[in-house]
Amino acid sequence: MDFGAILIILAGAFTVICAIGNWDWFMDSRKARFFTTLLTRNGARIMYGVIGLGLVTVGVLLLAGIIQ
Repeated sequence: MDFGAILIILAGAFTVICAIGNWDWFMDSRKARFFTTLLTRNGARIMYGVIGLGLVTVGVLLLAGIIQ
């Protein structure tokens, strides 16, 4: 079992959950604040949701052996 792929899936799922939940502690963090200022809060939420879905997709493809 590829633990790196599982870690990528978990990180992506966490990012998607934080974007959907609109949690202040995540969206107001120092690193997210840059994107919140640049894109507005809803734009940053959409961006983090897309990034999270991308991470989940890459992790699943790694687990399936489609990419290496």
